[in-house]
Amino acid sequence: MQFNGLSQSYTRGQALPELLKQRILILDGAMGTMIQQYKLSEADYRGLPVNTRFADHPSDIKGNNELLVLTQAQIISKIHEQYLDAGADIIETNTFGATSVAQEDYKMAGLAREMNIVSAQLARAACDKFSTPEKPRFAAGAIGPTPKTASISPDVNDPGARNVTFDVLRASYREQIEGLFAGGVDLFLVETIFDTLNAKAALFALDEFFEETGERLPVMISGTVTDASGRILSGQTVEAFWNSLRHIKPLTFGLNCALGAALMRPYIAELARICDAAVSCYPNAGLPNPMSDTGFDETPEITSSLVDGFAKDGLVNLVGGCCGTTPDHIRAIANAVAKRKPRAFYREDTNEVSA
Repeated sequence: MQFNGLSQSYTRGQALPELLKQRILILDGAMGTMIQQYKLSEADYRGLPVNTRFADHPSDIKGNNELLVLTQAQIISKIHEQYLDAGADIIETNTFGATSVAQEDYKMAGLAREMNIVSAQLARAACDKFSTPEKPRFAAGAIGPTPKTASISPDVNDPGARNVTFDVLRASYREQIEGLFAGGVDLFLVETIFDTLNAKAALFALDEFFEETGERLPVMISGTVTDASGRILSGQTVEAFWNSLRHIKPLTFGLNCALGAALMRPYIAELARICDAAVSCYPNAGLPNPMSDTGFDETPEITSSLVDGFAKDGLVNLVGGCCGTTPDHIRAIANAVAKRKPRAFYREDTNEVSA
């Protein structure tokens, strides 16, 4: 199958580098925000009464959104399709917390591989349903940071203490990667990075997987600046963060979540200045507000206007939404940037300048 004259198989993301030169691509929005709209109960998370597999699970599992691919798959598929209908080129698998390390909180670490396989299959099916020769769609295997940090002590009285090791993270990420690949993702997205050492464990696991299998998919990397200091939680500036991970030669490198688009602008501008990769930005819908229906204040019009400002100034190649964003936000963003040109960038590894 060919897309826009490209002969590469779109099912494994090979067309993406060329598409990034042609236009600004659109990522989907928040999965958790959409799930919250269903107001699911503990019984719903267990799949009751239809699915009794987890009826006797010994701990509460409400809030374990990754489990829903096994107990409420139709909801996850519907959310994927809503984002694709809104114009998303790339959708994320519902696997942000689908590592054994993260699933330990629910006593479900043993389900991690299955969660990733099924989640990838759901995203793959949605992409296949919406893909056309003019507009192919791609499933990104979402790899979250886990609730633990390898470089920061959880105990203020013991700076040397750690609640997870690099090797444990690497093994957990490797399991996730294998599941996502088996389920059919087109690329991998290591996202919401607050600790670069955690990210290095995920990226090391990816590199091991690529080397051992001979398969190599595009990799997107996205960090999160946690406050007005302009640093990620483990202390790096945006420039240091880029320089720590640029050797991966990511397809895209950018920021998501955290501050919202308005406060994120100087850091996106910095990445646009220094990156030889495509720059991505998918912000929250502003700052949190518990009184709002989505938990965030910004309307689709506000968020899309701010993101369009990035596109107008030539700062970005891929945009979307994070916490608080909905299909309406993504549709507004897609419409706003439709006629904007993607940021030009020079790839040192290929001696290539993007169009």
